[in-house]
Amino acid sequence: MLTPMQPEDILVIGAGPAGLAASACLRHEGLAHVVLERETHIAATWQRHYDRLHLHTTKTYSALPLTPWPKAAPRYPSRDQVLDYLRAYAAAHHIAPRLGVTVLAVKRRGDRFSVETSAGVMTPRTVVMATGYNRVPKRPAPPGLGSFRGTVLHAGAYRNPAPFQGRRTLVVGCGNSGAEIALDLAEQGVDVAMVVRGPVHVVPRDLFDRPTQHTNVLLSHLPLALRDAIAVATMGLVVGDLSRWGIVRPALGPNRMIEATGRIPLLDIGTIAMVKQGKIRVLPAVQSVVPDSVAFAGGAVHPFEAIVFATGYTPGLHQLVEGFEAIADARGRPHRFGEETDIAGLYFIGFRNPPTGALREIALEAPRVARAISAIRAIPASGASADGHFAGQGKAIEP
Repeated sequence: MLTPMQPEDILVIGAGPAGLAASACLRHEGLAHVVLERETHIAATWQRHYDRLHLHTTKTYSALPLTPWPKAAPRYPSRDQVLDYLRAYAAAHHIAPRLGVTVLAVKRRGDRFSVETSAGVMTPRTVVMATGYNRVPKRPAPPGLGSFRGTVLHAGAYRNPAPFQGRRTLVVGCGNSGAEIALDLAEQGVDVAMVVRGPVHVVPRDLFDRPTQHTNVLLSHLPLALRDAIAVATMGLVVGDLSRWGIVRPALGPNRMIEATGRIPLLDIGTIAMVKQGKIRVLPAVQSVVPDSVAFAGGAVHPFEAIVFATGYTPGLHQLVEGFEAIADARGRPHRFGEETDIAGLYFIGFRNPPTGALREIALEAPRVARAISAIRAIPASGASADGHFAGQGKAIEP
């Protein structure tokens, strides 16, 4: 006979989009649970994003489970609109995370976990990790960086071009954040260069007024090699050869590259036009830094007064989950998404960023995880609330 669950039997760690989706789906299944968030508000990462950010995926495929985007929202919602949507989502599904509680370690102990937090130890039977793949910024340290007299920051700290006016600025990295930050700077007249260290696929965000994401979803059921053949042929015609501007197409197709390396194509929203106009210079890999200049592969040296490292993030899961190395892939992500891992009772949501969209993937994973947990856990008859407490019961944890 199954023992009735206590509120702390299921723990969701993180209150960004993945954690909110997990909580809503667990509530929909009637499963009591606790949500922990280390920040003092939900969706903290979205609140820190740069001002001009818009989703690169459409609202059609960026809604969390059970709640579509408002009809009035634009095709590509802005950062502030995403925040409004997430706040409304939390309110609609009665999600009340325990805020300001930092998880320090997750360890499997017998038939439960020992979860060490800044507010004490919890012992859930099930843990859903929803801390995101952008948890820990990657901060490269090329030789001489410490001697640089200008401003150095990671893209996660970039807000807008105002502090960079009149300053020669180098953006290191040509992923979607780096390309958009370089575009943001160039549009405001900042003298900006962008490092493109190696081959990169460039894909228009929209092609013939159709979102590229929608095409990717449509083609996602085809074999990978066929998808790549279609993509490469199309981009050859639409984007063309960018090598004269320092941007070379990889030998691997875009889908194969994502699978092999995790590198996402540059979804172009205007950066390439600025490159062609000479308003964004493309430079090769950084070799070293001196007090007022940067040296690049090939020997060129250029003066700069600011450097923005758009060099990505890591999930940092090995710092949190004991034994994570045994269930991790080569890029530090869990080996299974949206299902139970080889550590019994441990699930991960929101650690994939496929060409069909990260938010779309969360919307697929969260209901799957909630159903899987429901199938193996006793479901309370009534009284479950989304903050993980039963009516009339005390709080499971206090921050």
